[in-house]
Amino acid sequence: MGFQCGIVGLPNVGKSTLFNALTKTAAAQAANYPFCTIEPNTGDVAVPDPRQNAIAQIAGSKEIIPTRLTFVDIAGLVRGASKGEGLGNQFLANIREVDAIAHVLRCFEDSDITHVDGKVDPIADAETVETELMVADMESLEKRISPLKKKAQSGDKDAKAQLPIMEAALEILQEGKPVRMLELADEEERRQLHLLNLLTSKPVLYVCNVEEDAAGEGNALSEKVAKMAAEQGNAHVVISAAIEAEIAQLDAEEAKEYMADMGLEEPGLDRLIRAGYNLLELITYFTAGPKETRAWTITKGTKAPQAAGVIHTDFERGFIRAQTIAYQDYVELGGEVAAKDAGKARDEGKEYVVQDGDVMLFKFNT
Repeated sequence: MGFQCGIVGLPNVGKSTLFNALTKTAAAQAANYPFCTIEPNTGDVAVPDPRQNAIAQIAGSKEIIPTRLTFVDIAGLVRGASKGEGLGNQFLANIREVDAIAHVLRCFEDSDITHVDGKVDPIADAETVETELMVADMESLEKRISPLKKKAQSGDKDAKAQLPIMEAALEILQEGKPVRMLELADEEERRQLHLLNLLTSKPVLYVCNVEEDAAGEGNALSEKVAKMAAEQGNAHVVISAAIEAEIAQLDAEEAKEYMADMGLEEPGLDRLIRAGYNLLELITYFTAGPKETRAWTITKGTKAPQAAGVIHTDFERGFIRAQTIAYQDYVELGGEVAAKDAGKARDEGKEYVVQDGDVMLFKFNT
């Protein structure tokens, strides 16, 4: 199950530096000029989860296999991208392919690193990118609505279902708001909106790239972003791409010492990965045994058979039941056997909605 989070922003805000640190590779060339990233680079990263280590220790697992999230480094956008300026057309095509947007904003001053607009203003930068995405969405909807109206008038059921959502999306864009702010009545409306694949319907995480000294608490610029994010209902994280690039080159012990010297409890990338994971409304369940403890990614609201299907389609097809132990019970009681003895190992059926942290064992017919 692949979930992609696209790293976007204006040129020279630290996107590629951040991506390199995320993947611990030099796959994306970081350079002080616009468009150094021409093709989107992708990298899978492990999702840090201390619960998995606790489970593995209790289960006596030989191997720990974390779940993963894909980040995509997308070429820098400039004003006019919706009209094809710079690498605009390519940027818009690439961003349509991701599930969520991690929008890197420059929240540091540095005379050695040029800014495409000549000044550091993360709020204006955010508005520039958002505006370009909104314009692209409006143009897309305006082209599609007219032929869709004709289909609806001729009795096409799909067109009748989609037209109201399309018109509502266009209306909110014309009000200067992104489509993700559209209030939807039910799951069917959410499904119809998802089918439109609009750029501004994707969830957004603002990534405040600050100077090294501000990595722990942020600065005045990141505080402005935090306020903007709260008003929009979006998430934000504070990170120093320069520090993360340093950490990525160190071994575990050296990284620990370096973070202690910088007054940091954990890498900022761990916060970023978890924030991206939460942004996509993903949760984790675990399977555990002597051989391995493995984390599996599912979306919130997934039922047991579909969760089993993430492991193998046969598990979903032949699903019988799932032995389920809540994470807290598993850890506090000391594992599967003790949980069974305490009556905390439940047999759940096809309608069970898997909860974050569940430790599961599936029973199925082949």
